[in-house]
Parts: sequence; structure tokens; C-alpha cells
Amino acid sequence: MTKLDDRFYTVPELAKDLGITPRTIRFYEQKGLVNPQRAGTTRVYTRQDRAKLLIILRGKRLGFSLNEIADYLDLYDADPTQAEQIKMLLRRVRGRISDLEEQRQALDVTLDELRDIEQQSIDALEEKGINPDS
Repeated sequence: MTKLDDRFYTVPELAKDLGITPRTIRFYEQKGLVNPQRAGTTRVYTRQDRAKLLIILRGKRLGFSLNEIADYLDLYDADPTQAEQIKMLLRRVRGRISDLEEQRQALDVTLDELRDIEQQSIDALEEKGINPDS
């Protein structure tokens, strides 16, 4: 029986395991974010490759660019203490939080303005004796 660390995944297995398409895995491979080994003509992915893909998917879900994710993964391989990786992550997460808070404020202003226009429209229609919901 093989140790868990020695497990290999094919593209279809890994795609199914992660809930993504094989095309997505190939895209990240083309971008150089993961570099699978070869078993003949078949690409095989290690447990570490799977972990990298999880980081990539989480990074994309949180709104980070592929370049930002690539920088993070480069440190993942280069820094055994992970100190620089964690510092970079902290800086980027703080920046992302700041960006999202600005977006939320802008959305709140837009929603308030739209609600005001909505109410003005309702009032104008009601003044004319027209049901605004018809």
C-alpha cells in the first residue's frame, strides 16, 4: 500500500476531486502555476500539486490575480519557514480587505441613490393617481 504522500492524481481524478474541469487544471499548468510530472504521456499530479491547486482556487475565489497567486506560490517553494510567504499573504489580504471595503462603500452610496430615485418615482406616479406596482 502506498503512503498518502506518494499518491498521484491524473487530470480527470484531480478535477473531480476539486470540483473543477480538466481544462481549468490545464490552464493553470499552462500559466506555470503547477508543473505535473509525467508517467509516459500522462500528466500526474502529486499531493503537493493538489495543495497548490487548492491555494490557486482559493486565491481566485478571494479575488487575487494569477500574478499575485504565482508570487505567493514561488515563495511556497522557496521559503521553508514560510515567513516571507505569510508576510506577503498578510499584505495582500489587507490590501484586498481595503479594496472590498471601498467597493462596499461605493455600493452603499449607489444603493441609497437608487432607493431615493425609486421612492421619487413611486411618489410621482401616486401623485398622478397611478399604481406604481401595476
